[in-house]
Amino acid sequence: MRRNAKSKFGISLSVILLILSVIGVALGPTAAQAKYSALIMDDSTGTILHAQNIDTLRHPASLTKIMTLYMTFEALRDGRLKLDQNLTVSRRASRMPSSKLGLGQGETIKVRDAVMALITKSANDVAVVVAEGIAGSESKFAEKMTAKAREIGMSKTTFRNASGLFNKTQKSTARDMATLAHRMMADFPEYYSLFDTKAFTYRGRTHKNHNNLLGRYAGTDGIKTGYIGAAGFNLVASVTRHGVRLIGVVFGGRTSKARDQKMMALLDQAFIGYEAVAIRAPRKPDMPELGETQVASAGQANPFLQRVNSALTIAAHAAEPSQAPVQQAPVQLASAEPMGEWSIQVGAFRSKSRAHGAAEAAQSKLGTLVEQSMVAVVPTRGSKPLFRARIAGLEKKTAFAACNSMKQRRFDCLVLAPTNAPQIAERQ
Repeated sequence: MRRNAKSKFGISLSVILLILSVIGVALGPTAAQAKYSALIMDDSTGTILHAQNIDTLRHPASLTKIMTLYMTFEALRDGRLKLDQNLTVSRRASRMPSSKLGLGQGETIKVRDAVMALITKSANDVAVVVAEGIAGSESKFAEKMTAKAREIGMSKTTFRNASGLFNKTQKSTARDMATLAHRMMADFPEYYSLFDTKAFTYRGRTHKNHNNLLGRYAGTDGIKTGYIGAAGFNLVASVTRHGVRLIGVVFGGRTSKARDQKMMALLDQAFIGYEAVAIRAPRKPDMPELGETQVASAGQANPFLQRVNSALTIAAHAAEPSQAPVQQAPVQLASAEPMGEWSIQVGAFRSKSRAHGAAEAAQSKLGTLVEQSMVAVVPTRGSKPLFRARIAGLEKKTAFAACNSMKQRRFDCLVLAPTNAPQIAERQ
């Protein structure tokens, strides 16, 4: 048998095999795909809203510094460190590769500056300084990091250093990183707000936060990025809108831009169903006009807007009940208290604008009966959501009276109770 047999086209068998092997590599998973994990979690309930490879071990890269900061805040809380305390830079710390502040051996840095350098610059030299300052050596600090990980529920994570630089046995998971982010916020709320810092100036040089979602994606308040070649581009993000905080984790982005876009897309999808996406203030001459995005940012300072936020959140979380016997309520009411917790639904539409128009039209038809109400358009979840047209902020009697009035006009109507009350349906 000839060793270099040729096909009838004159191509050697070895060349054919080489071509097939190249095609096989091209069709196989890319390096980025092999590193990819993603998770979106409701922080208040722990509900996982999106999951892909969330328990697969990955290199955390500089997400490791979230635990380094957790340990630092714990030492501050326990009195083992003070914010104005000086930490000395060792020879080993000074020789760490970038990203770094460029600290020299024998220099000192205050703990408060070290914290800001870790959050914004993700400085590897500072990570070693902090580790040595707390535990005497980075290796001992890493042991304490792993022990703390187990203590707070990060069951699969192993830390080998404080910086996140490559170590083949330093691994974590998307679920564990979401757990760490949750515990950071819950255990150290007084320090967590520092993760919202967009830039940090040290010795005349300003270092921009690597988290590009800050100031770009509405509601983002932290927390940390990471990158090494073995990991790809990683990100843990926290975003709060209309009183709902979601924690997102992405491992293995191909680029920082692709990672950020993926995170924002996942959060956009997860927020569907939590937010009232279109609103209008109660129709009172002395009440401020509200735009679609004003409520969440203004609500904390204005008591009226706080009540608007509360009513909208309740309306957004009210589930559509199954059809039940119609319950009657008197149409005429002597009075109606503002900002109740009940709402009515007057339709569901494929178009947000149509839903908004239907709710406004119903509000107009009902006139003074619902003068203390507001419009809320609440999307269902899914790639093709329905937009539910609701009138929110009603008292129970007012909600039934309004729905009866709509029925008399031959319009569909559904009474929605707050989540803490028995759900009742009213449909024509």
